[in-house]
Amino acid sequence: MSSIADVYRKEKGNLIVLSGPSGVGKGTICKELLRYYSDIVYSISATTRKARLGEVHGKDYFFYSKDEFLKMVEEDAFLEWAKVYDNYYGTPKLFVEEITSRGKDCILEIDVQGALQVKERKPEGVFIFIVPPSKEELIRRITCRGTENEKEVAKRMEKVDDEIALLPQYDYMVENDNLQKAVELIRCIILAERTRIHNHKK
Repeated sequence: MSSIADVYRKEKGNLIVLSGPSGVGKGTICKELLRYYSDIVYSISATTRKARLGEVHGKDYFFYSKDEFLKMVEEDAFLEWAKVYDNYYGTPKLFVEEITSRGKDCILEIDVQGALQVKERKPEGVFIFIVPPSKEELIRRITCRGTENEKEVAKRMEKVDDEIALLPQYDYMVENDNLQKAVELIRCIILAERTRIHNHKK
């Protein structure tokens, strides 16, 4: 005799979108989360930039020529895409849908503008906005990375207020003051979303 839980089996995995300002710690949080779960798959981005030493197609990125990428844009193959300086980046729709159709969650780490593009196409996704404890701490983190000069840091900070103003369009807000605390909060969100009734069917 089947249990109620068996009858209402999980239909598909969730799309989990981690977003927030540059330097807030999205990538670090994502790596920590993936250590806990064997049934969450990281969404691999597509790009037209050249592969760096050690990077593998289909593992680090999907590497395409500019013509290949733009053809995929025409075919509506991306959940979101953007041109960043001289290169294109995008989230392949088919990759995400293949993962979630197997009952696994797919996690996407992305900037605010990209996340809102994804939400237009996948409003059923779980959208989590990561916020810093303060602007001063965010500046410190970006500066400590050593990847941007003073002018670039200032440019990034100009966007922060506009990005935070978009918070109401997300489902959850998590402050990344303490890494492990932020990770535990997101684990709680994942558990709650996995047990929501709308994620199950007869």
